[in-house]
Amino acid sequence: MNADFQGWVKSHQLLIESYLQNQLPAENHAPKRLHEAMRYAVLGGGKRIRPLLSFAAGELNGAEESRVIVVAAALELIHVYSLVHDDLPCMDDDTLRRGKPTCHVKYDEPTALLVGDSLQSLAFQLMAEFSLAENPKKQLEMIKQLAQAAGSRGMAGGQAIDLESVGKMLTLPELEFMHIHKTGALIRAAVMLGACCGDKLSEEQLNRLDHFAKCIGLAFQVVDDVLDAEATTAALGKTAGKDAEQNKPTYVSILGVKQARELAKALQHDAYQALEHLGKSTHRLLQVTDFIVQREF
Repeated sequence: MNADFQGWVKSHQLLIESYLQNQLPAENHAPKRLHEAMRYAVLGGGKRIRPLLSFAAGELNGAEESRVIVVAAALELIHVYSLVHDDLPCMDDDTLRRGKPTCHVKYDEPTALLVGDSLQSLAFQLMAEFSLAENPKKQLEMIKQLAQAAGSRGMAGGQAIDLESVGKMLTLPELEFMHIHKTGALIRAAVMLGACCGDKLSEEQLNRLDHFAKCIGLAFQVVDDVLDAEATTAALGKTAGKDAEQNKPTYVSILGVKQARELAKALQHDAYQALEHLGKSTHRLLQVTDFIVQREF
């Protein structure tokens, strides 16, 4: 990362961290154990890539940061809820997340289940509580978009396909379909909801931005698959090699590491092309794209 982008990332990571700290219930509020566990799961970890995408897309579309930060927080809460649930023994059964014990290991399974439920509810509370757009109908559409991205036609549906696919050899289109939902839906929502807080882009330009979001969502997953196969547990902050251990279909298992890396770079190129002719303000999105694709590669 160049110094300018590094500074931008750091400042926005601190911004979202502070906002989340203020929006999460205090540990001394009843039920104390649940609220403590919620804060444990959310705070002090993660690259905050989804919020960064929201901030960058908001900048592109002339959005007020005070609105984008609400969207960014809601998306991060949904993302963390999915991680807490994914780590449960009934799902991926993991013990390490963001370099520390997973929520159900630190507390217990019932508490972790309720943490996920509560984080999801808080995300929609934020989306409904604060003004995100001048037109209330537009804000309702934004809430609907987040719900779809998180539900059975998005992230949860993709996770269901993932669980059904253990031990199976999927075709590349089948794998892509799964990850368009499991990983891509929330990343797409991060870009588009950040942009929806502004009003400078035309409908045709928003369609280009949406295509960018689809490309980068898939690229994110391809890189994740490569890192799971090649990086260490210490570097990842979560258990490395879990995909192979659980016999899950991945881009690495289907394509091999070399071709998976090539696919990530091809998706990166497609993402670049989608942003052509949208002006100089795309530079932050381009930098976040590089940040996603090049992490630990």
